[in-house]
This record gives sequence, C-alpha cells and structure tokens, in this order.
Amino acid sequence: MPERRRPRPRQQPLPDAEAHSEGFRQSREARRSSLVEDYVELIADLIEDGNEARQVDIAARLGVAQPTVAKMLARLSAEGLVTRKPYRGVFLTEVGRKIAQDSRARHETVEAFLCSLGVSAETARIDAEGIEHHVSAETLEAFRKALAKSR
Repeated sequence: MPERRRPRPRQQPLPDAEAHSEGFRQSREARRSSLVEDYVELIADLIEDGNEARQVDIAARLGVAQPTVAKMLARLSAEGLVTRKPYRGVFLTEVGRKIAQDSRARHETVEAFLCSLGVSAETARIDAEGIEHHVSAETLEAFRKALAKSR
C-alpha cells in the first residue's frame, strides 16, 4: 500500500465564518453573472465588427447549440439587456452596452496583465476569459497600476 502523506499544517488560521463565506458568496455571484457578461460582450463585438449579432453566429462563437442561445437571449431580453427584431439580429440596450463595455475593459486589463507576466498572448486571452468575471475592483486596480509602472 502506498504511504499516506500527512497534511501540511496551515500557514494561516482559517478566517472567521462570516469573512470565509464572503469569498464563496462573491464566487457564486461571479459565476451567475459571467454567462450574461459573455453573451453581451460577444453581441457587442459582433455588432462592432460590422455584422449583426445573429443567433447562429453567437452559437458558433460560444460553441453551444442554437436552442441554448435562444434560451439565453430570451433571458437577456427579459432582463432588459437586448432587443430582438424578427428576421434580424440581436441588439443591445443601453444597459446591455454598459455591461459589455465594463466586461471588455476588465478582460483587456486582465489579458494585458497576464501578458506582462510573460504568459503567451493566446493563453492570456483564454485565461482572461474566466478571470475577468471573478476579479475584484481592488485587484483590477492593482493590475492597472502594475501595468502603468511597467510601461
């Protein structure tokens, strides 16, 4: 039988329960909002690229089925983030544009920060896609300051 490793003692004590649960609460909230942010950011990108944001294009770029996109677009419409026109694409409302703009800014900051650490551009782009939704305003500001110092 393989030898069982003894766990290493913790370097720091556990935070109190309230502080500990705050980190988990923020993570759950980030997971809930990340999908919405991904959709509105992609819709903005497609529109800015000179195309309409069509359901088929959204599905292809996100790598999901069209019925999945249709369900999410209904949710985004109900939340007042997009409008849809029959036989046309999807359009962002003012609120949707603001969310897309904020999400893109976070993504660009995280991606630039990762590149500044020596992460390849492709890996930084992929990793930033997940990190952008979980990074706090404080950490994002620290990334921006570090980037400004390195320039």
